[in-house]
Amino acid sequence: MGTRERREREREEIRTLILDAAREMFVAEGYEAVTMRRIAEKIEYSPTAIYFHFKDKDALIHELCDTDFAKLAREFGPIAKIPDPIERLRKVGHVYADFGVNNPNHYRLMFMTPHPPYAREESRLQHGNPEEDAYAFLRQVIAEAIAKKRLRPELKDPDLVSQTVWAAIHGVISLEIAKKHDAWIEWAPLKKRIALMIDGIVRMIEKE
Repeated sequence: MGTRERREREREEIRTLILDAAREMFVAEGYEAVTMRRIAEKIEYSPTAIYFHFKDKDALIHELCDTDFAKLAREFGPIAKIPDPIERLRKVGHVYADFGVNNPNHYRLMFMTPHPPYAREESRLQHGNPEEDAYAFLRQVIAEAIAKKRLRPELKDPDLVSQTVWAAIHGVISLEIAKKHDAWIEWAPLKKRIALMIDGIVRMIEKE
């Protein structure tokens, strides 16, 4: 490996270290409470090293969002060729749930931690591209199901249906992440809760 390649690898390793530390701190303490200096202290680097990679905290959270949402979108790639939109929708639900359970810090930051919004033009991801935009992937599946008359006839708005399906699965995952250690409730097995929610939401919207 040449000097240039080694430097590039080291740069990416430091960048990943910064992102992982920032994600953990934003989730644990909230976006407003965390400073660039404290992120630098956590990874034992100087603040200057942080600013070499990210000009400010907004740039850092934007990159985190792009990185994590791109990771989610890639999870959907292998199921894109399932021909039946209803079966694809079921698989979307399970893949999404697996992502949340297996990446709880990512999920908390993406969907459970308040942070400043950013405009589409600030993202390196292509809005509306199902290969990069997880919501666009879900919406595409729903729109196809509507076009093929696989959903109840009154369900004609793909955004309404997509957002309702998303909210249903999110409820199961967010409760698992936030409350799984709550001894007040005897939780049923997670896989059964996920399967029941996905089956229930599909049965609710599918044409009889």
